[in-house]
Amino acid sequence: MGSNNPPSTTTTSGAPPPSSSPPDSLPDATSPLLVLTHPTPRERTLTARHTYPTWGFALAEADYLARETYLTTVPLARDGGITHWILTLAGAAPDARPILSSCESLRKRAVYVDGGSKGEVVEGVAHGIGSVFTEPAFRGRGYASRMMRDVGAVLRGWQAAAAATNSEKGVVEKGHSLFSVLYSDIGKTFYARHGWAAFESAHVSFKPVEGPVGGGEGQVARAIGYHELAELCAVDEKLLRADLARRGGGKTHVAILPELDALLWHLMREDYMTKCIFGKTPTVRGAVAGEPGKRVWAVWMRGYYGGLKKLEGNVLHVLRVVVEDPEQPDEELVAGFRSIVQIAQHEAAEWKTQDIQVWNPTPKIRGLVEKCGIESEFVNRDKDSIASLRWYGEEPTAELDWVANEKYAWC
Repeated sequence: MGSNNPPSTTTTSGAPPPSSSPPDSLPDATSPLLVLTHPTPRERTLTARHTYPTWGFALAEADYLARETYLTTVPLARDGGITHWILTLAGAAPDARPILSSCESLRKRAVYVDGGSKGEVVEGVAHGIGSVFTEPAFRGRGYASRMMRDVGAVLRGWQAAAAATNSEKGVVEKGHSLFSVLYSDIGKTFYARHGWAAFESAHVSFKPVEGPVGGGEGQVARAIGYHELAELCAVDEKLLRADLARRGGGKTHVAILPELDALLWHLMREDYMTKCIFGKTPTVRGAVAGEPGKRVWAVWMRGYYGGLKKLEGNVLHVLRVVVEDPEQPDEELVAGFRSIVQIAQHEAAEWKTQDIQVWNPTPKIRGLVEKCGIESEFVNRDKDSIASLRWYGEEPTAELDWVANEKYAWC
């Protein structure tokens, strides 16, 4: 799924075909003649061809189109987990109708704790929205606004019954989704007008380092691969639920669960990209330090937006950082955290990424960053990847506490 930004009008030799309907014959964005519906497979391919000039720069067009199909088959997306949406003309023939605007939604497990409750964690469904797109011929007419208005309303009840499918023993919210999220690359205003309030969007940045990990010094942390993720995700989810149950202050606290499928969506996407770009896939997916019960770990993925043609568009994104015992003193954790960052720096350099980002670090992680002795920069984003959330409960969205607002929740 791509970013939530209107793409530029740049074209390539593989530019998409013109729209099937002349713009001057189309109704106004407020017209009842417009409908939100699902595209056919051919229409999905057409939309991907239109988005390629902006979002597919790191890949050949054929590889980009194949990736979009592949990403419907990975664990989080398959079996109806992903839904494709288009705004078009009601009654028009499929495969011949204009695609006035399009997007995707990805179903995710989520939890919340009501500010007035006694720490009861309630599970439900959330939806991540991505790939919001309007082709150049249809821009400036309000179609994206109309689509977001309609999608926001529909997602409130979309697939809400799925909340109980994989739920643990406990309370399950039925009847409506908990919330939806998106990540705006056009600032904080547009999506806020349509109900998605902007939340904290900052990151700590580290730079890649060539050469041996940690300059050849002994390492406290060890690299982790796919086979360790299931256990770590299970521990992480248990810790997050306990953290939410302890929170109070009269606020409602919400979170997308950092379950294995949520991480695999990113890592399998990464596998596809690295296989196309380098002809191989990474083995190191993060690092962990410490003994069980006292561990700190990070899981990451490499994102390629420039490929090998424009390296500055490539980022090693830390999907999630976990401190297993938050009461453990920083002094006992800092060596392990430093070692984890050094492994990430080495991996970032080896895989041609130009930045390492840790999104919205907690005060605990900020303390470790400051004490680890590795040069870093704290960045407040005001335009790109603005984390935005629309709550389907009664409280004003802006008053919520979004817990674990980290890269793993992105789509």
